[in-house]
Amino acid sequence: MRNFASLGRLLFPLRSLSTSPVSASIKMGRRWKKKRPGHGGPGQRRDRPHRDQRQQRPNEWQDTFVKENKDFERFYKGQGIVPEGEWDQFLEGLRSPLPATFRITGYKSHAQELLRRVKGQYISQLLDVTSEDGELLEKPQPIPWYPDELAWRTNYSRKDLRRSPALAKFHDFLVTETETGNVSRQEAVSMIPPLLLDVQPHHKILDMCAAPGSKTAQLIEMLHTEDGQSFPGGFVVANDADNKRCYMLVHQAKRLNSPCFLVTNHDASHMPNMTVPSDAVDGTTDTLAYDRVLCDVPCSGDGTMRKNPDVWKKWSPGQGQNLHNLQLRIVRRGIELLRVGGQLVYSTCSLNPLEDEAVIAALLTECEDSVELVDVSDKLAGLKRLSGVSAWKVMTKSGDFYSSISEVPTDRHSNLRRASMFPPPDPDKLQAMQLNRCIRILPHHQDTGGFFVAVLRKTKALPWTRQGKADRRKEETAETGDEAKQPDTSATPVPAEEGDVSNETGAAAKDDGEGSATGQGEEADGKGSDTGQGKEDDGKKEAEAGNSNGSDGLARPPPAKKAKLAWEGSYKEDPFVFFTEDEELWPIMRDFYQISDTFPHLQLLVRCYEGKKRTVYLVSKEVKDILQYNENNLKVINCGVRVMVRSRNDKSKTMSLFRLAQDGIPTLLPYIQGRRVEIKQEDAILLLTEENPHIHKLTAEARDQLKPLEEGSIVMVYEPDMSNPDAVHCKMVFVGWRGKVTVRSFVPKNDRRHFLLLCGVDVEVRKTKRRMMALEKEAKGQTANEEAEEGAGEEEEDGEGDAEEDVAMATRSDDETMATTETSDTVEEETSAIDSDAQSGIKE
Repeated sequence: MRNFASLGRLLFPLRSLSTSPVSASIKMGRRWKKKRPGHGGPGQRRDRPHRDQRQQRPNEWQDTFVKENKDFERFYKGQGIVPEGEWDQFLEGLRSPLPATFRITGYKSHAQELLRRVKGQYISQLLDVTSEDGELLEKPQPIPWYPDELAWRTNYSRKDLRRSPALAKFHDFLVTETETGNVSRQEAVSMIPPLLLDVQPHHKILDMCAAPGSKTAQLIEMLHTEDGQSFPGGFVVANDADNKRCYMLVHQAKRLNSPCFLVTNHDASHMPNMTVPSDAVDGTTDTLAYDRVLCDVPCSGDGTMRKNPDVWKKWSPGQGQNLHNLQLRIVRRGIELLRVGGQLVYSTCSLNPLEDEAVIAALLTECEDSVELVDVSDKLAGLKRLSGVSAWKVMTKSGDFYSSISEVPTDRHSNLRRASMFPPPDPDKLQAMQLNRCIRILPHHQDTGGFFVAVLRKTKALPWTRQGKADRRKEETAETGDEAKQPDTSATPVPAEEGDVSNETGAAAKDDGEGSATGQGEEADGKGSDTGQGKEDDGKKEAEAGNSNGSDGLARPPPAKKAKLAWEGSYKEDPFVFFTEDEELWPIMRDFYQISDTFPHLQLLVRCYEGKKRTVYLVSKEVKDILQYNENNLKVINCGVRVMVRSRNDKSKTMSLFRLAQDGIPTLLPYIQGRRVEIKQEDAILLLTEENPHIHKLTAEARDQLKPLEEGSIVMVYEPDMSNPDAVHCKMVFVGWRGKVTVRSFVPKNDRRHFLLLCGVDVEVRKTKRRMMALEKEAKGQTANEEAEEGAGEEEEDGEGDAEEDVAMATRSDDETMATTETSDTVEEETSAIDSDAQSGIKE
């Protein structure tokens, strides 16, 4: 027996701690780690070639896309939308790269001052820049039809940007100013719809398919025509069906620091009614009717081929057919929500008449004489455009064309059996529609993307709201009981001029809810091609389930029924809790900053019911009414502007619990009577370039104003000196901290660079790894091919990527600072860090 035991110990020794499974696995990992690729490591092939011997990995965006599609060419030749003799130029335009375009954002005086600096410090330095081949590069040019030269186009490649120090400096400016929101990298034709909407400061505006938000930003700018107008009478409701894209939208809008917007997350074709207080003083309510509606619908995106080359491969005639009904439902809902006399802009990044004129014609047929097309031929002088067409055809997969529904065989797919896709059969009605008032932009005419725009005006109540209104009111009253002050959308009283604007319901609500409307709208900003492609199956379901057609095949308005919200009972978002008259924090804020009694403090809100209130936001009265009257039926993602943040020194008896936030200071400034310091331009430069400058370094005027102030948050104001051509010609406002012997600004890094640019300070180009590598390669005299090979696989670093990467990074940033309870903690951590820095300055 002992012999057997000894033999067992020899064959199977006991495991020690050093040979336990964990230790063994660690050692095994180390052994395998030493194996080099191609030398027997796990998952490695012994015959794998050395890296230098491998073929370069193909760049799919340059090498794999064949910019040809026979169905596309056959379809558009059959439509006749391209003028005779221009077909070759049309195709060549679609196959060429799209120029980069950007827009200077912001409010009037601020945007004009930034434009002045851009021309003087950047564009003037690009007159003699040459390409790698020695050819003189064209300098950036203003877009001729955009007002006040606030939109520009460039044709520089990435190689050009890396080679030239002047171009690198210009590119760095674009990246930095895009991050701060003072520049928007936006496709040229995408700027057209907001301009044609004719927005005024008092308008109530709905952007139905808003993400990622470049058009929304334009709309917000138009509300705030003057810098000093904190609360214009209007507001913007920015909606999108995709929840994730809503946060991208939040970031775009937040950069403009407006209290007059809110972001919602609904399927645009089922956009809920909103209840607002009526003008009467009896406490009654009305259904909100908008003055302006932007309807930038999902589309097949064939106008974006220049920057989305995968459209060439994926395009098919069925895409427009599949999206037609969804587009019609969205624009119909937009017209329902529009007030009589208001205007709606319908736009797509598709050239397909089935998505363009066919949708408009079907809508005008339904609306009879209550909606008309607006002639905008005298708008945007310098924009080359084509008029809309009155004849078009539907093409099958096999290449057959049909000019009317009567030509379609009865055994054809139901998609082809929609009368709304064909021109109206009555020539008199077709002529009365004046479809020639629509606008189509072709890529080769002004070196842009393809685009379609139609401007519609609502002249009277819609026919389906004029009929049976009294019966519907009785049904709603029976369902909901007496009117409440905050009623459900389906039970809201209806204005006499509008009638009912009830939502669509039925099977289509499931098929075309959040899923099919994903990525609604911002076509020329990179999402148009994603919405329609590869979704023909969804379109077939839509045709079968969501097509509320009559016997003649025309789409009909939906029945007036209560729409059950898909997210009802499951949606959770941080609450919007407004200040009340007995809010204990308000007297502390008011007294410390000497805020005027005229300030609407009841429009301040926080995002929590209990616990420490960390961040305070401000909204306009109109936005507050929407939030309070629709809290149970409206899916709000975000709204307003941040005005105050809890300070780390919240236990100090001499300092305010809350410090001022840079985001909201332009809105709050007119009401702040204390803790204001008027500074000179040299003071601004000092505060923006040094972390904790001593107070004695400031001008005498600034020192005298700081002396009587106790420690805590302050606001510093620079008034423009128009007599000095070298001085800043717009007001600059930023928050700071007054310490015992020092003072500092609380301005984010990119905002500092922006203010310094306005002050004429030449900010050093950021030394990113990518740029340093490019400069080293150039110094060593590497060939262009070697540089391209090495650069092809490099990842974007430090904000040097495309606009989409900038937006994605910005979205993450805004997710961290705005929308949820977790983000509140992040804000507090950032605030604590800043306040900690300030305290180090105080100790000095």
